[in-house]
Amino acid sequence: MFCQTGPVIDMPVPASYNDITQDPTLRDFIGWVWYEREVTVPARWITDEGIRVVLRVGSAHYYSVVWVNGVKVTEHEGGHLPFEAEIGTLLRKEPTIPCRITIAVNNTLTLHTLPPGSIQYMNDRTRYPDGFFVQNTNFDFYNYAGIHRPVLLYTTPKAYLDDITVVTDFMDNTGLVRYSVSVQGAASATVKVTLMDTGGHCVASSNESSGVLKVADVNLWWPYLMHENPGYLYSLEVCLMAADERSTYEDVYALPVGIRTVNVTSTQFLINNKPFYFHGVNKHEDADIRGKGLDWPLVVKDFNLIKWLGANSFRTSHYPYAEEILQMCDRHGIVVIDESPGVGIKDIRSFGNASLTHHLAVMDELVRRDKNHPSVVMWSVANEPASEMPPAENYFNVHWSSSQRRETDFCPGCFSEDMVSLLYRLHNHGEGC
Repeated sequence: MFCQTGPVIDMPVPASYNDITQDPTLRDFIGWVWYEREVTVPARWITDEGIRVVLRVGSAHYYSVVWVNGVKVTEHEGGHLPFEAEIGTLLRKEPTIPCRITIAVNNTLTLHTLPPGSIQYMNDRTRYPDGFFVQNTNFDFYNYAGIHRPVLLYTTPKAYLDDITVVTDFMDNTGLVRYSVSVQGAASATVKVTLMDTGGHCVASSNESSGVLKVADVNLWWPYLMHENPGYLYSLEVCLMAADERSTYEDVYALPVGIRTVNVTSTQFLINNKPFYFHGVNKHEDADIRGKGLDWPLVVKDFNLIKWLGANSFRTSHYPYAEEILQMCDRHGIVVIDESPGVGIKDIRSFGNASLTHHLAVMDELVRRDKNHPSVVMWSVANEPASEMPPAENYFNVHWSSSQRRETDFCPGCFSEDMVSLLYRLHNHGEGC
């Protein structure tokens, strides 16, 4: 049975659909659009029930609903950050048919989204047709829409490495890497942790799921132009072994680790106990034709321009950038102020509980994603909000709920503090989030 649809056109992913064609109705479109594609997965993914199959969407603006073979598997509120769903059991229900992925994306902005916006209906029938409306925003850039980062299928064993958290420090010439590994899908497991230098040599190891690795003659992570060898990265290689009555599972993950500290005094921002001055820019994540779609040549060009300018940092104005960009920053020693999509919070109605609940969820997603990047030295919760409004004080002094604390945090106080204190604590201690 076929359902009637609106116009269907080819649409590349990643890209902004409203900057691809010459059609003004698509450029100005507000509402639901539907992406769909069929893929054939390897037969082993279907036959081996010890394999998890995960569908991951890097970023879609702004509200997304995802179906696989007509069955809803997840939905996500907010752009700029990834989300995923396990789909292996669904594929095994009908193993002979292709995997049909359908993603509906709605770019409508309301007073409770990030960024916020409002829908204004034009009621003058002498000028506008019935039902005509415009999307109003309070930010000074084009509101790109679509699937902006890759959509991937990947696999893990049934028992897998779910998360790794690292917190770094150093004393004299000894580096300290405090780590915690989260495992899912296994009641008990064996973990092997190895820290490797750039030459592939083991500098520290452990058989515990959490602990502190000590690195003699440490090479610190330094910003660009602050040291002759900026952006030095170790590799934390984590090996998981687990078994049940049916099989043995092995999972491996390698996490780049930069050993550095961040602190502030009343007058200085310190990286590795030395004053750091932010020579940088406020970037945007966009380009001709592709819009906000991830574009590797553009990313590499931008980093060449940053160094050509003599800059050492940038702020991710005004939203979280792609993980690939932060990975480049780690490697090149470019310091990052990591900003949430909280731009344009100007309406007093955007300081209510609905907005706050979503804002807290977005900050939690942002910190969870970017906590291990040595390039990230600061979290920005909003850009130029109307902080003079009476509700803003309570909004930005809200206490984080206990449900948002994580077992892997090394700074337990952070998520019980308000947003402003979260920033202050991070600046002073440099670690834990």
